[in-house]
Amino acid sequence: MNVLKKTISRIEAPDTSWMQRAKKKQDTLVKPPGSLGYLEELSIRLAGIYREEKVALNKKMVLTFGADHGVYEEGISIQPQSITADHFASYSTGKCSIGLMAKYLNLDIVAVDIGIKCNHEIPGVLNQKIRQGTSNMAKGPAMSREDAVLSIEKGILLVEEYIKKGYEIFGIGEMGICNTTPSSAMLAVLEGLDVEKVTGLGAGTLPSNLSHKVDVIRRSIEVNRPDPKDPIDVLAKVGGFEIGAMTGVILGCSAHRIPVVLDGFISNVSALLASKLAPLSKDYMIGSHLSDEPGARYALEALGLSYPLNMNMRLGEGSGGAMMFPIIDMALYLYDRMPTFSENEIPDFDQLTPPC
Repeated sequence: MNVLKKTISRIEAPDTSWMQRAKKKQDTLVKPPGSLGYLEELSIRLAGIYREEKVALNKKMVLTFGADHGVYEEGISIQPQSITADHFASYSTGKCSIGLMAKYLNLDIVAVDIGIKCNHEIPGVLNQKIRQGTSNMAKGPAMSREDAVLSIEKGILLVEEYIKKGYEIFGIGEMGICNTTPSSAMLAVLEGLDVEKVTGLGAGTLPSNLSHKVDVIRRSIEVNRPDPKDPIDVLAKVGGFEIGAMTGVILGCSAHRIPVVLDGFISNVSALLASKLAPLSKDYMIGSHLSDEPGARYALEALGLSYPLNMNMRLGEGSGGAMMFPIIDMALYLYDRMPTFSENEIPDFDQLTPPC
């Protein structure tokens, strides 16, 4: 708990003076002020985060966490739970979506076993396992409060290792059969929303079984009575290890003034949890896409984050977040390379006289 408390205490808001400088510069570049929209907003935000006018992000990483869930016992998914362990090995080898994306985009990817249900080391995967999956939240708490804190602190300590190695921006992702189930439960509790509104099919629920999934989530909340004013309690009772770990990455990055690119629904819920623990951490989150899971929109709206991409995706893994990295690079490239009106020896838009 000391790691978590110390990390939260170190989180500060981005520097508004640097943001003002960046805004002033944006307004002198050869374009109508504000015409590049979100690209301008990104460059201004990043100037405030890094406290630099010229930002270049050379070392990028996606941290993706694998974990299993005891609620699988309730028959929500048609997929075998063994897929988590079997598929997770492909992340680092580039034989899956996020692995291929990372190669294409020149991103480093680290796959982390934070709670996969297997008793063997997975090749190419970093072992940070807390235990082999959570307990069945439909019958009692998914994990102890101590393990909930541990999952967050493991995320903090891990990302700090890579920050020390010079990584300047991170994406987060996850893998785990049934992990939309605890995510919907957490979102419903934290935001006081109806379970049915925030629950979708995930990757393995048949449309005919969706009502059963909703019933399981409602029962889990009733059995555990998580306290919405206590984010750790919510994570412990109806959460997952990978959700806690991604929360830790966000908090760790925020404490070091490093931005984090979110992925889809599960990462959005981890970001919501981080914001409940440390409201200033929202300033370091970059939204990527609107997941096809219905709860994603509610989580992003609660965070006040925009989602530039709408690809009808619901894969997870960090895939949607990875697609944001070239957009971030483009925003910074334009900010750094575009000449000003004075450099081009043409009047800026404020000085132009409208035609008669």
